[in-house]
Amino acid sequence: MTDEDHPLRIAAWQAASIPADVTANLVALERAATEAAESGAELLITPEMFITGYNIGDDVRRLSAQHPLERVRGIAERVGIAIVAGGPELLGDDSDRDPIANAAWFIDDTGAVLAKHHKIQLFGDLDRDLFVAGDEPATVVDYRGHRIGVLICFDVEFPETVRAAARAGADLVAVPTAQMEPFSFVNEHLIRVRAWENGVHVAYANQHGPDGDLHYVGRSVIASPLGAHVAQAPARGEALLTAVIDRSLGEQSRAQNPYLAEVRSGLFRDDAHP
Repeated sequence: MTDEDHPLRIAAWQAASIPADVTANLVALERAATEAAESGAELLITPEMFITGYNIGDDVRRLSAQHPLERVRGIAERVGIAIVAGGPELLGDDSDRDPIANAAWFIDDTGAVLAKHHKIQLFGDLDRDLFVAGDEPATVVDYRGHRIGVLICFDVEFPETVRAAARAGADLVAVPTAQMEPFSFVNEHLIRVRAWENGVHVAYANQHGPDGDLHYVGRSVIASPLGAHVAQAPARGEALLTAVIDRSLGEQSRAQNPYLAEVRSGLFRDDAHP
């Protein structure tokens, strides 16, 4: 079997990070990565900003200077599993002044960084006060015969982003998220619509529980290109969701639903109308 014929088994991890405790979060990540690998998963997707915690205010600058995402590379190599890890990335050498991105790194099973996605749709003051927006509509990487798009949380709520990943050939869109109340309808409804309208799998790995003035809704999901939840987590508690990414399902979806082939995209360019 070639990589092109190989179904990819993935795991989406619902978890609660410990705010500003990188070491504790890395210990939890290695445990989850080991469990995922033992179940046969080849790729683990973490929640948004899991490595440092999300709602940590000015601590994000101090922690980004420690390059926490670099430390995930050793876990991926030791365990032998690819990881999409969420955390802050300092964009420069000056930890006092250089901008910070809300980032997700795609790290392969040897510890190599294959791609970095910077959140493009910043959500409210929590994001805008701390981070600069990325400028790539979707980051897409090749891994074991599959094209995998990476988005972060609010990114996936815009139809243009998932469509961009699908047009770039993505079979799967991996989405670290920190979805909070009162937006659980995104988990329950919107994610599988994004999967259906683009003929792709979407894996949405959420935080859960309270975090300062936020309360994450859990409900992590993996949706198939046919618009069904193939795995879903409850509102509370840690969960490790697994699914097989089979390219034939995308082909079946796009045969039933030819949006990608038939959309008259020229009508919708910004410069198409005065």
